[in-house]
Amino acid sequence: MTARTGRMNASDEANAYPAPHVTVDLVIFTVRDEQLHVLLMKRGAPPHKGLWALPGGYIHPEEDLDLDATARRILLEKAGIETPYLEQLQGFGSATRDPRGWTATFTYFALISSETLALRQGANAEKVAWRTISGYGAAPGLAFDHDQILTAAVTRLRSKVEYTSLPVHLLPTKFTLTDLQRIYEQILARPMDKSAFRKRIAREDFLEPVEGEMRRASNRPAQIYRLKPGQATAFFDSTI
Repeated sequence: MTARTGRMNASDEANAYPAPHVTVDLVIFTVRDEQLHVLLMKRGAPPHKGLWALPGGYIHPEEDLDLDATARRILLEKAGIETPYLEQLQGFGSATRDPRGWTATFTYFALISSETLALRQGANAEKVAWRTISGYGAAPGLAFDHDQILTAAVTRLRSKVEYTSLPVHLLPTKFTLTDLQRIYEQILARPMDKSAFRKRIAREDFLEPVEGEMRRASNRPAQIYRLKPGQATAFFDSTI
């Protein structure tokens, strides 16, 4: 506070209000054994030592340029994962979500092809494992408010899959239309008509055939496809 004006300067004002702890938590999805899975880590340190939790960590202001940079750093440090599909979900915060004090977290969900993924155990984790999504969660109950975060992420994913091309990010770089349809069906938990599905995918025009590459099938070879260059996410004009 300045003697002349009686007002606090910027530094004094910043110190007058305790800052909450700020973190980024990640919901990492993949499809394994024809089921949607989420990556969990068994905590090796308090609080909630021994409980399963989503990967996460504190923001590092000295090295993280923005929230996306924080999320990508944590993905690499905690799970050995680089540059997946990454989308900010929402913020969560309260005085009770963490026994260490008032905390706020920015949450992201990521989509990974399991065929190209080699997990790495990160700091403060006794074990890293994939857990099957059952309904909108993963048993057993998770640490902190991570059950709530996971439910929000599964809800967002299933909603967006209805009208976008997001499932391609759960597949290898090259795949068949049957592979893609199966991923949609596994996430939405319902079958789809093959003819109607292929007409919709052709109309949305976000894939291209890989010339000269086919996969053997029971009746006839299946064409191999890939995402068109520069195509991130296609948004459909109606639900699939």
